[in-house]
Amino acid sequence: LLPSLAGLGYSFTDWSAYSTDLHWVGLANFATIFQPNSEYLGAITNTVIFTIATIILKTVIALALAVLLTSGVRRLAHLYRALIYLPALLPMVAVGIVFKSILDPDAGLLNSTLRLVGLGFLAQQWLTNVSLALWSVIGVDTWKGVGYIMVIIIAGLLAIPRDYYEAAKIDGASGWQAFRYITLPLLRPVLAVTTVLNLLYALRVFDIVYVLTNGGPGYATSTVYTTIFDAFSLGQWGVATALSTVFLIVMLALGYVVLRVMRRREVAYT
Repeated sequence: LLPSLAGLGYSFTDWSAYSTDLHWVGLANFATIFQPNSEYLGAITNTVIFTIATIILKTVIALALAVLLTSGVRRLAHLYRALIYLPALLPMVAVGIVFKSILDPDAGLLNSTLRLVGLGFLAQQWLTNVSLALWSVIGVDTWKGVGYIMVIIIAGLLAIPRDYYEAAKIDGASGWQAFRYITLPLLRPVLAVTTVLNLLYALRVFDIVYVLTNGGPGYATSTVYTTIFDAFSLGQWGVATALSTVFLIVMLALGYVVLRVMRRREVAYT
């Protein structure tokens, strides 16, 4: 709490590496952050895109895998769960280094494979193309995190009493109807938890971006925390603490709103 309050105070000053004196500047640092076309505003935009995309992708893919591995696929289901969960155990820096090699435009495994199977026209500059770089980072992060979300959803699915599905089957409900009217409503508490976890992680994303692209090309993949890191490295401590303060407030507000919205729609098991 004390460092947070100290950071809040410093965000209203011209604190920097170039002077030992502190001067009150009011909202000047915040005005710098929200200037049109500023790198700080671009980082906020990239972070929002990253957050929305990864939450949707991880939740949808993890939910599909969880349903498949608890209902449709019985044989070797535990092995499949372990294999899908395995990337979540890997250090993020190691994942970034490996995928930086895989996505290399010239000698990378992905483009080399596409050329080998006659799909060379699909080969791209995955990490150096301004239009593709952020989505490449999103894809890598989704690959790593989807297994973790899947395990949480599987726990939620296994907690739903089977009696509901048996009653729905007797009433002639299809598989989709059972999923829509039984599984999804009863999974809302679990989905609320995974959404908040994804939200708080995505808003604070740093390591995977730093290793894969270091915020480049240009500022195409810069996020709030890579920008804060760069600002501190350049000695712009006042602006960095102001940006950190803004996003701390944003994270707390969004987490609270998501929990309130999701819990308002929760359905009890009994």
